[in-house]
Amino acid sequence: MRIYIIIFFLLLGLSSNAQKQEVQKCIESFFEGFHQRDSTKIKLVCSNKMILQSITESVVKGNKLSDESVKEFYKSIASIPSSMKFQEKILSYTIQIDGAMAHVWTPYEFYLNDKLSHSGVNAFTLFKEKDSWKIIYLIDTRRK
Repeated sequence: MRIYIIIFFLLLGLSSNAQKQEVQKCIESFFEGFHQRDSTKIKLVCSNKMILQSITESVVKGNKLSDESVKEFYKSIASIPSSMKFQEKILSYTIQIDGAMAHVWTPYEFYLNDKLSHSGVNAFTLFKEKDSWKIIYLIDTRRK
């Protein structure tokens, strides 16, 4: 009987790990498209109803919450000049899953022309639609 319990928990752990890998791959695909300035690639992992928000933190100006439409977001990605060098470096992934919902917390550093521009945290919420994960909500913090 003990062996069945051990096997059960091993299989449960493997299933959970596989789900987390699927979710992380979705976020990685998002950033691949971002770094390639490819809004079409980003759209593959995002819901049409995705909500985008940012929190800018400033001691001088105070904190500010801003919204961006999906249309504006895709347009801004496609319009990044090819001469501009940028990288959003993800420092770690914390992934939580409950059924068809996942939450991903990713601290990051953002570099423009190899200089640190700002840092913060991305918080993604995903929905499992049929057999694939889709980003339905993205909020990030930004601080100098």
